[in-house]
Order: sequence, then C-alpha cells, then structure tokens
Amino acid sequence: MKNGKIKTAVITGGHEYDVVGFQSMLRSLPEIDAYPQNMWDFVFDSARGPGYYDVLVFFNYHQSTPAGKDGKLEPGTSKKSGAIKEMLEGLGDGDQGIFLLHHALKAFADWPLWRELSGMRTRGDIGGWAEEQTVHIDIADTEHPITATLEPFDIVDETYDIDDADEDSHILLTTDHPQSIKTIAWTRTFGKARVFCYQNGDDNQAYSNPGFRTVVGRGIQWLAGRQTPTNHQ
Repeated sequence: MKNGKIKTAVITGGHEYDVVGFQSMLRSLPEIDAYPQNMWDFVFDSARGPGYYDVLVFFNYHQSTPAGKDGKLEPGTSKKSGAIKEMLEGLGDGDQGIFLLHHALKAFADWPLWRELSGMRTRGDIGGWAEEQTVHIDIADTEHPITATLEPFDIVDETYDIDDADEDSHILLTTDHPQSIKTIAWTRTFGKARVFCYQNGDDNQAYSNPGFRTVVGRGIQWLAGRQTPTNHQ
C-alpha cells in the first residue's frame, strides 16, 4: 500500500463552479494532495503527465465528444484534440483511480466510453434537474470502506432526474427524493482501474457538508488503495 498524501488531479472545464468553496473542501482533506486544473492543462502539462497522479477526479462537463463524432479522429481535427481523446481512451489501462464527481457523470453525453465508465445510460442535458433541494442520503452498503460507520445525512444540493446507475455498479448511497435519481454513489471497474461515481456536489452548500467531505475523502482514499477510512463528520 502506498504511503504519503494521495496525489490527485482534479480535472475541470465546461461548467462553472464555486472555486473558493470547492478548493476549501479539497484543502479540508489532509490525506489528499489535490491539483485542480482544466482538461487542457492536465493533458499538456509541460512538466508532468497524467501518469504522475494516484487518482483522477473528473469534475468537468465537456459535451462534445473528443476529436469528433463517436470519439473518432476526423479529417481537420486538431492533434491536440486527438491527444485528449487518446488520454481518455487510456483510462483503465493501469490501476490509477477514477472519480466522476457531480456534473462529470453527465459529461460527453454521446460517447459510449463515458457511458461505460459512469454506468449511466442517459447523461448530458437529458432529463431534469432541480437546484437547492434538501436530500436525505441513505447508506446502501454499511461495510464498504467508503461508507463504513457513515451515518445517513441530509444535504442541500442539486438533483438529477435521469437513469440510475446500471446493474454492473455496486451501490453505496441512495435517496428517495422524488426529483432525484435513486443511486447517489456507486463503484465500478473500468479495465484495471477502480471507479467511484458520486452525484452530490453542485455548490458550497454541498462542499461544506461534513457528510459530503467524508464521502469525497474516503472515495479518493479507496481509489488510491488506502484501507483506513477517514471521517470528516
């Protein structure tokens, strides 16, 4: 098992968010060494490539499939767009953990790769959403390292009214909110990699929630292969 802080790339772009509130949440997780950056900078970092990180947290909302329709590099497509496509297609080639957070679940709406990665059939702007909802979160698996000892909690957040995670997903958190998907957090496997998907996380009402911080922190630890959960409640 690796020691030290978990080197974590937090990949953004395509959606606005509360930068200060989000960064404050990341800084509250002492076991995490987080580096927020947009997709472009992540792929084209002049000093360190994507392989530098233990965990990749996708917090992006790009809708256009990289490098053209269905992910295919078409004539006239820039080489840099092709490099983004190549990087994303390499997810799961190793054991680098993959975290899809909030609107990243709905990114790349027409790309089968992201559908397989997320375990969600409908994404993008398909389906409805509702802001500032009080959502009660229940624990579906009380033994998984991410949710062990975690108590049910309430959170004020944006909900998505779209398809639930598919049958290949292991469900950790659920809700019965009438304007929300039932599955709130789940794990998957993508190639050789662990995947953690978590729907909460629209604004600072969520970022400052102790339950949210605990789930995010433990999710990153689990993706990095750390066995001891940390409670931020």
